[in-house]
Amino acid sequence: MKKITFALSLLLAAVSHASLAASLCQPVASTPTSNALLAAAQRHLGDVPNPLAHVHTEGTLPNHGIREQSIAAEKDWPLMRQAALAWRISGDPRYLKQVDDYLAAWADVYQPDFNPIDETNLDMLINAYALTADHLRLETRAASRRLISTLGNGYIAHIEQFHGQKKGTQTNNWQSHRVKLVTVAAAALGDRAMLEQAHQLFKQQIADNVLPDGSVTDFQDRDALHYVVYDLEPLVQAALAAKPYGIGGDWLTLSANGASLGAALDWLVPYATGQRSHQEFVHTHVQFDKDRAGVGEAGYSGTWQPKSSATLFWLAAQLSPRYLPVAKQLADHPADWISACYLK
Repeated sequence: MKKITFALSLLLAAVSHASLAASLCQPVASTPTSNALLAAAQRHLGDVPNPLAHVHTEGTLPNHGIREQSIAAEKDWPLMRQAALAWRISGDPRYLKQVDDYLAAWADVYQPDFNPIDETNLDMLINAYALTADHLRLETRAASRRLISTLGNGYIAHIEQFHGQKKGTQTNNWQSHRVKLVTVAAAALGDRAMLEQAHQLFKQQIADNVLPDGSVTDFQDRDALHYVVYDLEPLVQAALAAKPYGIGGDWLTLSANGASLGAALDWLVPYATGQRSHQEFVHTHVQFDKDRAGVGEAGYSGTWQPKSSATLFWLAAQLSPRYLPVAKQLADHPADWISACYLK
């Protein structure tokens, strides 16, 4: 009897948590954006999942290792989120089944490596779960929660292993992506204890990563605004994921050693608006940046293109309207998933 009661309590908790997690994104039907998203989702209704046990693209050049195989498999992740949004907009059960099938396939196969660069886009899979959790098959819901919990708790465990003076990937954009994955996982699971931990990790990352002038350590190391955006975008996503739960107040203005996410965004604004320009990677300390420039990868030399920060500022605008003029200057409209989730 105790086992039945415990199982029932877990199920009820999962349902209530998923209901709150779904509030992270509330799609609206019958708008031009939602219609375009539905049309795109319909084109992929016949696709089938392509899960891998491991993915690896970090630090690789084209045709190196499992890079191309990983890129192909990772296309499942935005497709899952798109199908979840399409279901929330239309109520069409075909999209729900597609999300269920994809989540079940990945939850059965994927084995986290806890490389945050390889795994950062798993936030799309996590969001697909949060959008559909109440209506998934029980076995899919349970398997998805196990995977998401493994990711969130696993990243916390990896961070707790950092000792002494932290440096490099323990405080740069890698840590921003770890913090995002922990926060998004906690929000999707409705795990307030994990969210409290995420809040502390976020605050520590602000203290470690944002300098007094608002620049980030990645800029000092890479001499590239590309990495400023790559560092800040996951932190903005973490702040958005935590916002409905009210834990830790406003993460945008949260101050740590006099630094804040808002100050870092403000530092980038003059570059995003074109008031200032920057030649990318000229003084980078990282050989891989030079290697990518050497094989002609776009964005690893020349003048930084402000439009590459459009998603960052459209997301930031959901935290504070002061970033909306910048976002609109960079792109008339945000990506369809941002419009579907946040713009009413």
